[in-house]
Order: sequence, then C-alpha cells, then structure tokens
Amino acid sequence: MNEKDTVIFDLDGTLLDTLDDLMNSVNYALKAYGCPLRSREEIRQFVGNGILNLMTRAVPSGQDHEAFSSIFESFREHYGVHCNDLTKPYDGIMDLIRVLNENHIKMAIVSNKADFAVKELAEIYFKGTIPVAIGEKESEGIRKKPAPDMVLAALKELDSDVAHAVYVGDSEVDLLTADHCGMDYILCEWGFRERGFLEEKGGRIFVKHPLEIADMIL
Repeated sequence: MNEKDTVIFDLDGTLLDTLDDLMNSVNYALKAYGCPLRSREEIRQFVGNGILNLMTRAVPSGQDHEAFSSIFESFREHYGVHCNDLTKPYDGIMDLIRVLNENHIKMAIVSNKADFAVKELAEIYFKGTIPVAIGEKESEGIRKKPAPDMVLAALKELDSDVAHAVYVGDSEVDLLTADHCGMDYILCEWGFRERGFLEEKGGRIFVKHPLEIADMIL
C-alpha cells in the first residue's frame, strides 16, 4: 500500500470507542417509553448503519412501534448532550494520528453517525489534525455508507483521489464502502465486529494495533 497520501477513517469502532455512550442513550430512550433495555453486546451488533437503523433495531417492532418517532427523538436529544461522557480513543489511535501528520498524510473521518455528533467528536479529539469530518447527510442528497458518496465528498475536500487513498474501518459496512469506492482498505480488529465475521464477509486485510496502519502505508 505504498504511494498512499490519504487515509479515510470510519469513526465509531475505528477511531473512538463510543459504545457505552450509545448504549446509555439508547436505553434512556427505551426506558422512557417502557421498552426493554438493550445489552452492550446487542448495541455492538446494532451499530454501523446510522442512528435511524440503530434505533430501528433497538426498539421492539422497529419503526412499526407506535411511539418510534418519539423514542428516536428522545435518543437524539440525549445523545446530543451525552455523546462524550464515556467515549475515548482506542489505545494507539492518537499516536497513529501524530505519525500520519508528521508524514504529511491527509486524513478525513466519514461516518454514518449523525453529522452533529461526528463534527462534535472530531472537534474534541482531532481538532488541528483531521480537517474533514462528514456524518450522515442523506437529507442533502449524500447517500450514507456503503454508498461511495460520503467518501468521495471527503476526497474532494482533501484534493485527493481513490488511487492514493486507503479506507480504514471495522465493519462489514466499511468493507462494502471501500469496495464501492474502488479503494484499498484496512480493517481493525479492535472495533465492533469480530475478525471471523469480517472474514466471512470477504475481509482479508487486518491490523491488531493502530500503528500497524502507519507501517503499511508509509
């Protein structure tokens, strides 16, 4: 993977461990409307395709539940306030970002997470190091992952292209996104999906520690 000058990162499960804050906000909304709570492992399996899909999976009967819209809005409001209570970068991530910056690698974050949360977390953890952060914007005609739209928009902002970029993620959605973009990819083993599951989906290129990503592209 030499001759790469750009890295596009997924956020949840790749750069940041957001699972506990997501679980707490999901369960806050579920409890408020008398729904059964969800375990951390259930939330792990539900994430990856945006918060609407997260809540569709978490709420009994999904969007057919009579109070789904209210539950979803309750989640959004709670998560907007509490998205950084327990969230933290995975071990080695900040070292990776430092090394990539020192080597003039261009970087962006592309996530199916709500755009307001992506931008807030990017500002908190990666201000001055990752200049582009794009969250879910389907209302603006930008399809979410695994469609290529968000990644291509990030590459345009960075003045880069798929041939010189690598996509880093942790899920089957990320693997499909890279494929739909025609990009090289790296899958991290510390995220929300097990390696065996990702191998069943066709994943072949894995790293166990963030700094291995730098070793692969520098």
